[in-house]
Amino acid sequence: MFFHSFIRLLTVIGLLTISVSSQAATTLVAVASDFTKPMTEIVAEFEKATGHSAKLSFGSSGKAFAQIQSGAPFEVYLSASEQYPIELEKSGFAVPDSHFTYALGKLVLWSKTDNYVDDKGQILTKDGFKHLAIADPSHAPYGVFAEEVMKNLGVLEKLRPLFVQGENISQTFQFVSTGNAELGFVAFAQVIDTKTGKIGSGSGWLVPSNLHSPFKQTAVLLKKGAENPAAIALMAFLKSPPALAIIEKYGFGLPTK
Repeated sequence: MFFHSFIRLLTVIGLLTISVSSQAATTLVAVASDFTKPMTEIVAEFEKATGHSAKLSFGSSGKAFAQIQSGAPFEVYLSASEQYPIELEKSGFAVPDSHFTYALGKLVLWSKTDNYVDDKGQILTKDGFKHLAIADPSHAPYGVFAEEVMKNLGVLEKLRPLFVQGENISQTFQFVSTGNAELGFVAFAQVIDTKTGKIGSGSGWLVPSNLHSPFKQTAVLLKKGAENPAAIALMAFLKSPPALAIIEKYGFGLPTK
């Protein structure tokens, strides 16, 4: 009697496991490299909460945009700007009206050396450095915003010969952190101490948002993910309180509703 009941219990458990497994899905996500740390944490929470999984590919927003247009199998795209997702919707690569702002990016002029960058960014008007790292503005939004800041400060053309351009914001940060450039424009998320909410090491200037265009980091559901429950669930999870808490922890602004 007990033996038969035990076998039936195992059978039920097995069927439930198969059912859950069959419903779980995986989505492939292109993510702007400035969002590496928060997105890694968000996906860990997403997988625990939903049973779905996500494979992440980090890089410059512009390169991912080009890859999507060339047929890359991405299903969700998290850009560092709103330009690329909107264009993908217009050109038919993304689900219409699926884009939304998931975070507001913040730019920092940073050096690994203590007391090197002042808290007003006045170092940009002086001649005390030979190399300034920025992300390549041809495909990396952080580079576009960095140039806007320097233009608004009236120093862009003066500093242009000193540029060391990173393929994306991760490589740009690497140039500064290894000393190949004395300072550079990087993402606040790359240098923040999540315990204090301030720059964790070296010295830096958190660039005021009025010195560049609105930094709306934007997500969009791609056509390849339109029928994938994992892709759809991830888009929804990005708006959830657990995801927003992680986004804010890494120094990003939260989108207004």
